[in-house]
Amino acid sequence: MLYDQYRYKQIMCSLRIEEVIALVFIIPTLMIRVYAFLDLSDDQSLPGMGRDENLWWIALISILTIWFFAALLSRAENKIFKVMRDFAPFLFVIAIFANIQVLIYYVNPHDFHFALQDLEQWIFGNQPTVRLERIVHPLLTEWFAFSYMSYYWITLVLLIMLYVNKQEIAFRKTMFTMIISYYLGFLGYVLFPAASPYLVIPHQYTVDIWKNTSVCSELAQWIVSLSPVRTRDAFPSMHNSITLLTMIMAWRYHRPLFWVFLPLAISLPVATLYLRYHFAVDVLAGVGVTFLALYLSPLLESWWTGVQSERENLQGVDESMDIRT
Repeated sequence: MLYDQYRYKQIMCSLRIEEVIALVFIIPTLMIRVYAFLDLSDDQSLPGMGRDENLWWIALISILTIWFFAALLSRAENKIFKVMRDFAPFLFVIAIFANIQVLIYYVNPHDFHFALQDLEQWIFGNQPTVRLERIVHPLLTEWFAFSYMSYYWITLVLLIMLYVNKQEIAFRKTMFTMIISYYLGFLGYVLFPAASPYLVIPHQYTVDIWKNTSVCSELAQWIVSLSPVRTRDAFPSMHNSITLLTMIMAWRYHRPLFWVFLPLAISLPVATLYLRYHFAVDVLAGVGVTFLALYLSPLLESWWTGVQSERENLQGVDESMDIRT
């Protein structure tokens, strides 16, 4: 019994705050996915996802999660595992995102995007994604598609550069703040399920923005097509949130990358509107998520450091008492 308590305290003291938060998200969302699998019959499916695909996600996420946290006890000092652990939060984000859409389907299936459309109309007097049809040009579409896709790699490039340069504190702060931003965004998805404008108001568009375009546009369309039509991940815009956060961190810790990324970052807010992937209010909400993450991340890090210190002190007291007895 005492050994089990000691192991529990050892595990808790070894976890990072992002790993604890990942568990807080992964466990309930995975349970919802399991419930969905058991709830649906063989001839039913979640929108855009059949029972077999659902089962594969359950198995993959469960196995990887169990392996990772078990490895913390046996391989924590292994150099390869240390690198994997440092970058694992990105895998947590992918796993949670895969589950969050199922969670929305069961917990809050009420679409919010029509309210966003009305809010857009009230604020701007029009639909900005429709107004941008005036400037449509194949070359502009290509550039905006490239800018839109930069979201998938610029953060990783910054993190790798910080890691290679052994800027450990900068790497940890950047990674943790990014992860908090993602989790805040996931909460937004659940509370305000919303689809992209091209799905919500297709009848208002009269110009084919993809006409006469090529590689970048085709790739952007292919990436977006990977998500089921039922996906609700527009509010807040995590493309804008994470890109803005990346730029802030690049300015702080790697100024040359900041200047390299700047043209893409400036273009991205317009790109998300031009390509009809976000309403303008999605973009504004994404900016809000960024600054909320910047505010919360040091507070959470400080709180968890205090919790770990307290547990380590209690563990030391327990061990001394065991020796005396």
